[in-house]
Amino acid sequence: MQNGRHVPLMRTYAEQVARLIGRIETEEADAVAAAATLIADHLTRRAGDGERLIYVYGPGGHSNLAAQEVFFRAGGLVNVSAILDEGTLLSGGALRSMAIERTPGYGRVVIEDNRLSAGDLLVLVNAYGINAALIDAALTARERGVTLIGVSSREHADRTAPDHPARHPTGRNLHDLVDLHIDTKVPVGDAVLEIEGVPERVGAISTFANAYALNVLMAAAVAELAGRGVVPEIWRSGNAPGGDERNALFQDRFRGRVRWL
Repeated sequence: MQNGRHVPLMRTYAEQVARLIGRIETEEADAVAAAATLIADHLTRRAGDGERLIYVYGPGGHSNLAAQEVFFRAGGLVNVSAILDEGTLLSGGALRSMAIERTPGYGRVVIEDNRLSAGDLLVLVNAYGINAALIDAALTARERGVTLIGVSSREHADRTAPDHPARHPTGRNLHDLVDLHIDTKVPVGDAVLEIEGVPERVGAISTFANAYALNVLMAAAVAELAGRGVVPEIWRSGNAPGGDERNALFQDRFRGRVRWL
């Protein structure tokens, strides 16, 4: 069969993805449990204007996908409010996105514009954990008393040169700035497949890592809430029976509070 020659490549990639997810499962179980408890504690404290929100921000080209992964998602918590700032979204241009994620001060503007303050909880997601917009977002959130959960690769951050152009002027890493950190184990360079005759690796893996870490974190938070006798509100797919009717119960309540709903 002509396509049979691609089977080993497919198998190798699947094995790499499975190995990475397996490491997160076994090595980050305590971190996920602690972060889930933090989210459950947050959601069970009433805010003055209603239910508390879980902000998720992924400053950086493909890291924005992580924030979208758990926002308004079938099986996801209704309380999630993604920060979908246009600056680093690839839809505005890939080179523009990279330039903005490397711009000192930009992350500060985003946090201030979204009015995060003491009592809020923010999940910051970034494949590599080093870019200037990300670090400024973390520093600004800390100044404002926001509780921070970080999701990024410690290895990638630690092994990136202090003078790399993507870095914040302080050279700091996300995992050093947050209250709790979930390490996604993404290797340096992200891509994991080597093909004979091709000088660069192919097959990026960080999107799998981010999506798994965030989905398992939200699921663990739901389980923690259920264990306390709290039934959290969950989005149902609009393409499933009764989905529109189910989701209509929440939309009016959260519209206006969740900026991108």
